[in-house]
Amino acid sequence: MRILGLDPGDRTIGVAVSDSFGWTAQALETIIRKDIKADIERIMELITEWEVGKIVMGFPKNMNSTIGPQGEKAMEFAKKLEEVTGLEVVLWDERLSTVAAEKLLIEGEVRRNKRKKVIDKVAASIILQGYLDSLGSAR
Repeated sequence: MRILGLDPGDRTIGVAVSDSFGWTAQALETIIRKDIKADIERIMELITEWEVGKIVMGFPKNMNSTIGPQGEKAMEFAKKLEEVTGLEVVLWDERLSTVAAEKLLIEGEVRRNKRKKVIDKVAASIILQGYLDSLGSAR
């Protein structure tokens, strides 16, 4: 079963997918947000295309572990995704995932204009890989 990783923001949703063994995450695409219907429609297409059985979504918490407005939005989006897809949506702490993605891209000498285009999907892959790694330690 493949797992879809999502990094939802106000303007974009970074998307990553696991391999069929659930060992590695690969950055897939960045969805430009239009409205909830179009966003979920594209996610549904990806679920079908990649034969996804679970979704892991970044859950933005404040540094003190409280849930702010972005966290509330993420919980609402996760609930809607579960209702529409019928799949389990796991909320995964995403604190500093975008910072880690930026650092990774800088170390890879990716130019600034290119980084802006790929950072969300790279962040989604970092979120998903963190989840996959936690499963590996539990096995």
